Amino acid sequence: MAGVHVSTTVNGDDVEFVCPGSESLLDVLRNRLGLTGAKEGCGTGDCGACSVTVDGQLVCACLMLGAEVEGRQVQTVEGMAQGDQLHPLQRQFIENAALQCGICTPGFLMAAKALLDRNPDPTETEIRYALAGNLCRCTGYDKIVRAVSATAKELSQEATTKGSKKR
Repeated sequence: MAGVHVSTTVNGDDVEFVCPGSESLLDVLRNRLGLTGAKEGCGTGDCGACSVTVDGQLVCACLMLGAEVEGRQVQTVEGMAQGDQLHPLQRQFIENAALQCGICTPGFLMAAKALLDRNPDPTETEIRYALAGNLCRCTGYDKIVRAVSATAKELSQEATTKGSKKR
């Protein structure tokens, strides 16, 4: 069986792999690269559990082929933390009890990060809209929305503090 050679960047690291042309990005991440954060919830792009970003755009990894990331930048939930230091979103999810079983959590984190990267001060409506492609069966959505909102406030305060120190 012939495969496709792919050179890409995942979470800031250059990686190469060979995969069948029909293999999903989700399967490549989990089975070839050992990045098991993204989950297969539905396999049809309806639940968001497999959400990652490719060149800064949120995508369902179950709907994208591994071969399509040639030369592109892929970010997964494993790339959010800096060593032992959790990303503020990860910390706020814990502090706001915005997770339970964990199947949907990586997708929600990636969707929320994509939102905050493009809109650092979203309204509650904007947060809910940005997370609409992710389904949770355990916590309900209010705690998740609160965690994202708290993160936006925290990041805004950090930016203000850094800005005032530069003066």
